[in-house]
Amino acid sequence: MYVWPCAVVLAQYLWFHRRSLPGKAVLEIGAGVSLPGILAAKCGAEVILSDSSELPHCLEVCRQSCLMNDLPQVHIVGLTWGHVSRDLLALPPQDIILASDVFFEPEGKLLWLNRKLGRRYTVDEPVHKSSLSSDFEDILTTVYFLMQKNPKVQLWSTYQVRSADWSVEALLYKWDMKCVHIPLESFDANKEDIAESALPGRHTVEMLVISFAKDSL
Repeated sequence: MYVWPCAVVLAQYLWFHRRSLPGKAVLEIGAGVSLPGILAAKCGAEVILSDSSELPHCLEVCRQSCLMNDLPQVHIVGLTWGHVSRDLLALPPQDIILASDVFFEPEGKLLWLNRKLGRRYTVDEPVHKSSLSSDFEDILTTVYFLMQKNPKVQLWSTYQVRSADWSVEALLYKWDMKCVHIPLESFDANKEDIAESALPGRHTVEMLVISFAKDSL
């Protein structure tokens, strides 16, 4: 549980747009230590932090981050991507969904599987491609559900480029979404040491804004 390079880039994007955040309904998914969500709350947004309902220690980390930053008004909910739960149904319409490095590579999926299931998968096992594709779709189906509540909601997402073999393009088309790539230099994130930190370092990070593709919306 630590700050990932993508979180710092997404936080920089939020800071660049901080004047538009007061009063906005913002949900961070897969929040973990919640740097982007915490920053959004400090900028005046009405923030909900979420992580997997199957990983209570992650939700506890969200609570600790709020406690350390004196943000008692921030709500925390357990949301498991791809599952329609009572907490998901109860969420109010959102203006912005934050997602930092939720589209991760097969090795990251392997680590999660090994910890959760207590066995040693290897990179040669066929579970990876299907389970990773399922993860991507689970995320987008959850986002799509939230888009039904507010068709103008945007998903602000950063991801670390680890492989050229994985893409969400086909899934975006399937779920009637469009994606705009945001150049890092447009919000002063094209450097290795954002906000006097050592992140994102030399990692290659991309910034995307995903929304409904329908022009009528």
